[in-house]
Amino acid sequence: MNGESTFRTKLKGGITAGLKKGWDGFVWMMKIIVPISLFTAILDWSGLLGRLDFLLKPMMGWLDLPPTAALPLIIGMLSSVYGGLAAMSVLPFSAAQMTLMAVFILTAHSLIQEGIIQGQSGIHPLKATLVRIGAAVVTVLLIIPWVGSSTAMPAAADGALPVSPAFLEMIRHWAWTTFRLMAKIFFIIMALLTLLELLKAFGLIHPFVRALEPFLRIMGLDRQVGFLWMTAVIFGLSYGGAIIVEEAKSGHLSREDLELLHLSIGMNHSMVEDPPLFLPLGIHPFWLYVPRLVMAIIIVRLVRLYQRFTRRSRQVA
Repeated sequence: MNGESTFRTKLKGGITAGLKKGWDGFVWMMKIIVPISLFTAILDWSGLLGRLDFLLKPMMGWLDLPPTAALPLIIGMLSSVYGGLAAMSVLPFSAAQMTLMAVFILTAHSLIQEGIIQGQSGIHPLKATLVRIGAAVVTVLLIIPWVGSSTAMPAAADGALPVSPAFLEMIRHWAWTTFRLMAKIFFIIMALLTLLELLKAFGLIHPFVRALEPFLRIMGLDRQVGFLWMTAVIFGLSYGGAIIVEEAKSGHLSREDLELLHLSIGMNHSMVEDPPLFLPLGIHPFWLYVPRLVMAIIIVRLVRLYQRFTRRSRQVA
């Protein structure tokens, strides 16, 4: 009877905490998504983006994207995944173009804020930022042949904005598009955070980390960074930043271990929460997870080889 009561208490506590955190997270995200999506819609309606084609076309053409795609990428790099997502959702991109942008934004977003967090816990912020931008560019270039993108904006489909809509018509289209996106994100984030809180309530996080040890070896990481890696993968660099910073200050991990950890989580944090947010845009889950994981494995293993080489060089010297 006591066991059943404890189970019910944990279940209720986990669900309550998950719903509260889910709601808080949803409200926080909407404070970013709503104004940025409106700003993007107005900017696109004004025709200003079209006048900047000559500046953006060469750079975006290299990534097999139209010049308009620069706006979501820049917003994502300077603000967050949610900002980039908001900008993407109100512009008429093809599924292939949105796939490339999603991969880029998921790899390189919130660079200033997250760079500062990483700089406080084991890696130079400039190095972390440059690696993430470089990894985003290389990953997109590698998957272009498989995704089949194009630098041309798709023709307007049913329900899409006409070429020069009236301002109120544009606002109505923006409001309906944003409302649908908000509804989908609400159910996704509430379900995910409730599940995470239930795992915490029943003490299943640490066993899950131990079960991931073989995967950590594939990623090129040691077991001692497993909890921090899991923290970043689940909660992200911003949410889990305090835990990562405190553990780094404790001195339990070497500088080399921390550098490898940050290179990995820089490309693969918030893997539970962020990628599903792009599913409402029709992007296949494979592209939201696999390319970044593969790129992180390659980079971590190359850096590990370099670390071994420099250690041997110092020993010989």
